[in-house]
Amino acid sequence: MKRKLKKGPKLFLRFFLILVLFVSIFFIMYINKTSKVSNDKTIINFEVSNGSTFSSITDNLYKNNLIKSTFFYKLYIRLNDPKGLQAGTYSLSKNMSVKDLVKELSYGTNLSNEYTNITFKEGINMRKVIELIATNTSINKETIISTLSDDNYLNELITKYWFLTDDIKNTKIYYSLEGYLYPDTYQVRKNGNIKEIFKAMLDNMEKKLEPYKLNINNSSKSIHEIITLASVIELEASNSNDRNGVAGVFYNRLEAGWSLGSDVTTYYGAKIDVSQRDLYQSEIDDYNSYNTRNSKMAGKLPVGPICNASIESIEASLNPTSHNYYYFVADVNKKTYFFKTYNEHVKKIAELKSSGLWYEY
Repeated sequence: MKRKLKKGPKLFLRFFLILVLFVSIFFIMYINKTSKVSNDKTIINFEVSNGSTFSSITDNLYKNNLIKSTFFYKLYIRLNDPKGLQAGTYSLSKNMSVKDLVKELSYGTNLSNEYTNITFKEGINMRKVIELIATNTSINKETIISTLSDDNYLNELITKYWFLTDDIKNTKIYYSLEGYLYPDTYQVRKNGNIKEIFKAMLDNMEKKLEPYKLNINNSSKSIHEIITLASVIELEASNSNDRNGVAGVFYNRLEAGWSLGSDVTTYYGAKIDVSQRDLYQSEIDDYNSYNTRNSKMAGKLPVGPICNASIESIEASLNPTSHNYYYFVADVNKKTYFFKTYNEHVKKIAELKSSGLWYEY
């Protein structure tokens, strides 16, 4: 007499067979959905922007009909964890499988000598930005400067980016986008145009500022004032271990109706780099909309930013330390000292110089 299988083993067998069937179907779908879209070998120029990841370009690949499924593309990325995605323009086609696409994007085999990397360091001003772009690309300085003064272009940017306002069009400002081009390393086309580069830098700035948007909107200061103060903090506190404390000093001076008394603003107003030479007395005394050592600038910020600041300085501008100090100095070890009186300030400087701890630019 034949034995009947018990109910438990039967259920397990059925479950196992269903699981095998499901896995088989899913595997077949995976193979199909990650295969080439068609046999069309027409080249599609696919743009990968700075900061992109294999996951972030999913929707653009799908819109360009280069992949069949966003889900299975992302699954392939998750399973294979590809590296080395570079910004640039790639020559892709519908005749490429997901594996082929990822290989091209990983190794940059479509990238040619038309691209170069430019590093814009934190704290550099627009004069240096212009020099770096002109040196590393075919874009000349005259084109860059004329673009920065193009009213129609500036209006387009103000409409597009929430952090740009009509303040950047003030005729007393040397360079309209000073302070708003986030310092970073960018891959740019050697024969590209300046607006492409500015777009990448402004997009990055927007990304950096987004987490602070609520604080910015709730601040007593305008976004232009916040970025302007951040640029002063960047240069004055680059050797400091307490940017928020330095910001607190500047807030106290402004509220008391004092001038900021910042040397770096005087240098910028004179269009001289700090490391270039000492200022002449006539430059120190000169009244312009940047020189905060002039008594006529009491209680005022410069008309605009004096460099492209780091996000740390922008954060400090938004969140100054509350204290009752009006002076500060940092030594060579980045230790920052704060003082209530000028005499205390001068005494500490003398002490630092005599002990070999005085920091010079």
